[in-house]
Amino acid sequence: MTRVSEHPRVLVVGAEPFGRSSGTGITLSNLFDGWPRDRLAQVYTTRTEPSSNVCEQYFAVDPWNAPVDHVVRSVLTRGRTATAGSAAAAAAVPAGGNGSWKGQARRTMRAVADLSPLLVPADLRAWARRFHPDVVYSVLGSVRVIRLARRLAGTCGVPIVPHFMDDWPATLYSNGELFGLGRRAVDAGLGGVVRRATSGLCISAPMAEEYQRRYGIPFAPFMNCVQESAFDDRREAPPAVAGAGPVEFVYVGGLHLDRWASLARLGAALERLASPPGPARLTLYAPESDLARYGAAFAHLPAVRLARSIGSAEVAPVLWAADVLVHVESFKPEIAQYTRLSLSTKLPQYLAAGRPILGHGPGDLASMRHIVTTRAGLVVGEEDLELLIRRAGELCGDPLLRRRLGDRGYVYAKAHHAKKEVAARFAEHLARVAGRAEASR
Repeated sequence: MTRVSEHPRVLVVGAEPFGRSSGTGITLSNLFDGWPRDRLAQVYTTRTEPSSNVCEQYFAVDPWNAPVDHVVRSVLTRGRTATAGSAAAAAAVPAGGNGSWKGQARRTMRAVADLSPLLVPADLRAWARRFHPDVVYSVLGSVRVIRLARRLAGTCGVPIVPHFMDDWPATLYSNGELFGLGRRAVDAGLGGVVRRATSGLCISAPMAEEYQRRYGIPFAPFMNCVQESAFDDRREAPPAVAGAGPVEFVYVGGLHLDRWASLARLGAALERLASPPGPARLTLYAPESDLARYGAAFAHLPAVRLARSIGSAEVAPVLWAADVLVHVESFKPEIAQYTRLSLSTKLPQYLAAGRPILGHGPGDLASMRHIVTTRAGLVVGEEDLELLIRRAGELCGDPLLRRRLGDRGYVYAKAHHAKKEVAARFAEHLARVAGRAEASR
């Protein structure tokens, strides 16, 4: 019996390949960055062009291996830009009390696509066996990917390591799509994954605790990590100078999942700041598709500036240029149910930037609790415009408070979110799973 390397051979199975265009892609790229190239391979199902920065061995599943899925998704996204991640979120968020018949129809069509037959071709099975993985790692997210991951793990005779980024297992097809067949397919698929897993991963500690109770196997929290260069190159917050211009509140991220509404409320709050401590400005850096879709919601708010979409290499300078960084989530119950255990990809980046954070979203969400735990910012955990005005005013009027909160976040991020430590623990976890599987053979 040969000893499993500290970097086991990992077959990653998912919708999108490694990349920097989505939160999941960024998290995976950071966790696997530096992995030996001959010990990492990925199977993916979208037409996204893969990046060779982290992984060099790819197998793209032909969309026509799932013909119904391919046709239906083409119809659903016609004329719109949609990533696999945004499509998965749209399917997993339950409809609210006023869900339209059109929305229900789209969710039913997504279920039809997701549950339709999938062909795992012989050349893919042979390719996976030649790679000879120690484990199959997957963020899952759909019935389609669950089935693909289970079949490839069975083909190779190895365990699955699932990694959950949102609480989609509790919400996907929870509106009774296809007369309950969608929900039953999710439950059956996840049951099969758990039977083939010795442990799992989650995006936050609260999620790991709940999933351990839910599924009866151990779960460990692993979220996005931050390159050491972000700490080495850190720029101190500039000293506040009276009359030097507005206090800059900056948001980087998507506007979907109703986040635009919370940002608009903050924009309205900044409009009402008295002088002193005002003035203040909220600048939004979001995907071009989101700016086009939701930009009109900010047209009546002079304190809000719509910037542009930025690449991953531009994020750190944008964060350093801010006085206050903003993180928001939706207050809609059906969306909060989906995001309640999630921890945003950008929060570790925000903390590492050494700038204070203003959080606005339900106070019991894991992301808002993380801001409180790190003592790196202020949280307005309810839809209260007056409270939002007061908290924004405190940050605008007290540069020493901003510096103190930012320093706490930087110290926390360096201790808990630095890539060197997190990636090492991640590799150790996968090596333990691979070692247990090898010992049982």
